[in-house]
Amino acid sequence: MVVGAKFGLAACVVASFALAGCGGRPDGVLVPVAQTAAGTSSVDMLVATTRRGVADPGRMFSGERDQALNYADIRISIPPDSIRQVGEVQWPSGRGDPAREFVAVKAVRLNEKQALSIFHERLRRTSHRRVLVFVHGFNTRFGEAVFRLAQIVHDSSVPAMPVLFTWPSRGQLLAYTYDRESANYSRDALEQLLQSLAKDPAVGEIDVLAHSMGNWVTLEALRQMAIRNGAISSKVKQVMLASADVDVDVFRRQIIEMGAKRPPFTLFVAQDDNALAVSQRVWGGVARVGSVNPKVAPYQEMFAQQKINVVDLTDVKTSDRLGHTKFAESPEVVRMIGARLAGGQALNDGQAGLGDKLARITTGAAATVGTTAGIALSAPLAIIDGRTRDNLGEQLEDLGTQVQDTAGSAVRFPTDKY
Repeated sequence: MVVGAKFGLAACVVASFALAGCGGRPDGVLVPVAQTAAGTSSVDMLVATTRRGVADPGRMFSGERDQALNYADIRISIPPDSIRQVGEVQWPSGRGDPAREFVAVKAVRLNEKQALSIFHERLRRTSHRRVLVFVHGFNTRFGEAVFRLAQIVHDSSVPAMPVLFTWPSRGQLLAYTYDRESANYSRDALEQLLQSLAKDPAVGEIDVLAHSMGNWVTLEALRQMAIRNGAISSKVKQVMLASADVDVDVFRRQIIEMGAKRPPFTLFVAQDDNALAVSQRVWGGVARVGSVNPKVAPYQEMFAQQKINVVDLTDVKTSDRLGHTKFAESPEVVRMIGARLAGGQALNDGQAGLGDKLARITTGAAATVGTTAGIALSAPLAIIDGRTRDNLGEQLEDLGTQVQDTAGSAVRFPTDKY
């Protein structure tokens, strides 16, 4: 299907919207819940963000940019394992029911001094001295990033203190270019956070996990750290890049500029990642590193030369029909990530490695171009996830106007895989 005008593109989105059925995207879900429930568990995390704070305690931070690096201390309650599936977030409805949903039980803003003090004392009391820094991707609200990290930490059972770095994503389907520039805007802040963690004597190990567009800000921050310090801190032990929405040529250059003294990098790739397939078309046809086939040239040679570990998740099946969040939604994958990190082992897809085990146990752009990229990357989600439908109506008119202004350029949607 080729869409090159206002009505056609809008109709495509409306069709996806109609197919989504009932349900909405949760918002304002961070007001702490007082009640408790038997069998629940909790995840405490520290948050560092370049988002602007808001007065609404349920949202805490918006998708707009702040010049300061802000902090928060958040505890998320997770419902009993007996009523949930590993890899899924049970989003709260209304105020939330801790017996069956993820809910906030503490959400407090901090200044930098308070955050670093709490972080230091909390980590000092642990035996592992390990930190897991998570950087989310495109179209992610603050609360969604918080709940996703809580799910990953709980389901992986990784012995690490979780730290969420969340950059100003507006959490809107058509804000792709804004989100991309927000990632650029936030790279200095992420480097500042990593530098602070590395200098803390209580920190023994830092592992970094990034998803989708979050890979861009992560790679840029690590590149800057390497240039500024002569090398990435030796405390950074693992860097995991899931569904990386990064130009493969740019990725190669970023890795080279980090120098030889860099930590092990692991790529989670999937050739059936439909979101990255659309991104590749938007960005001039150059492959996105998160969707390449690591067993063919020139990628096989590049990964070998740069000593990049690759885990191919193409054959892993999850409920995500886009294939874009397998690293978090596959029970087998998220558990193995935790097991490998707990054992201090590098993730790889070699002989008898993670990829082989997974194969055995699994069953299964410019303003207008950027706006179109946002809808192309996210609109198909409306078919399978009601949370992504929010804000579509208010943005369709703007999109139609912009596309009409550039009617000479057509956007092709890959209809064969959705």
